Amino acid sequence: MPVAYEGALWNRLLSRHQRKQVRAGANPSGRDPRGAARRRSGTTTRTEPVTASDDIGASRLQVPPGAWSTLLDCLCERFPAISREAWRDRFARGRVMDASGAPIGVDAPHRAGSEIRYFREVEDEPAIPFEESVLHVDEHLVVADKPHFLPVTPAGRFVRETLLARLTWRLGNPDLVPLHRIDRDTAGLVLFSANRETRNAYQSLFRLRRVAKAYEAIAPALPGRVFPLVHASRLRAGDPFFRMREVDGPADSETRVDVVERAARAWRYSLEPVTGRKHQLRVHMAALGAPIANDRLYPELERVHEDDYARPLQLLARRLAFVDPLSGATRCFESVRRLDPP
Repeated sequence: MPVAYEGALWNRLLSRHQRKQVRAGANPSGRDPRGAARRRSGTTTRTEPVTASDDIGASRLQVPPGAWSTLLDCLCERFPAISREAWRDRFARGRVMDASGAPIGVDAPHRAGSEIRYFREVEDEPAIPFEESVLHVDEHLVVADKPHFLPVTPAGRFVRETLLARLTWRLGNPDLVPLHRIDRDTAGLVLFSANRETRNAYQSLFRLRRVAKAYEAIAPALPGRVFPLVHASRLRAGDPFFRMREVDGPADSETRVDVVERAARAWRYSLEPVTGRKHQLRVHMAALGAPIANDRLYPELERVHEDDYARPLQLLARRLAFVDPLSGATRCFESVRRLDPP
């Protein structure tokens, strides 16, 4: 059974490494002082030229067929929200490139089927006023402790205010790639590959479910249930599209739930996901009758679009453990962050 496998792996790893978890880390190369200033001001504004060493990966696009005479005409029609002047500016700054990374001229002809690369840019990007911590850095891996509200990768209105962009600048490593994801609303551990030559070995750990993950959550008490318990269900896209919902059918998501602290107002739960479906822990806790504290999506969607920094989602990616595919050593990492007391 998947649950038994996950629990056995976690117990075995912890028994070998219980008191050797990585709990803190120094700043290996310093934070970007300009980034700190931008976060204090509330927006991120870039005035200096962009170089390859301090940027994140470009988006890729296969040029579609059409009657355009130039690539510029194609991009303007494909992305109507971006003005022609903005595209001209990106061409002029070398922000539109061919497949080899060479800048493309603004008058370049339209060539259907060719691949281009371009950098996403967001004007007046909101600043996230919380700092990440770096718990571990070596030749192959980076382990970061993400704050609430910070996205892992660029999405929507966030490009530079992401964990990936911050770490790329901080560590000076453009090869960083997250090996897994956690929600923007969730805090805690995120593991990055730092070396493209060994990346697949670590990605395979997640594909084969050989990483033991433990989350922590604050949620209402469930005195009528017996713990530990396993909740399994079938998840599909909900309404709106960014929410998930449980539907009838064979289960494709599974979570082991236990209680680690009981208080009068709420309980502290340990959550071990056997599978890694979108919003799985949030949906499962809501389905059990104990929605995670400050959850704006479950069980009902709150019609508030602005972040409330005083009410972070009480969900933390607490621990990661695995057997290193290169060295065979047991690796255990633990977040230094704390949720609100129940």
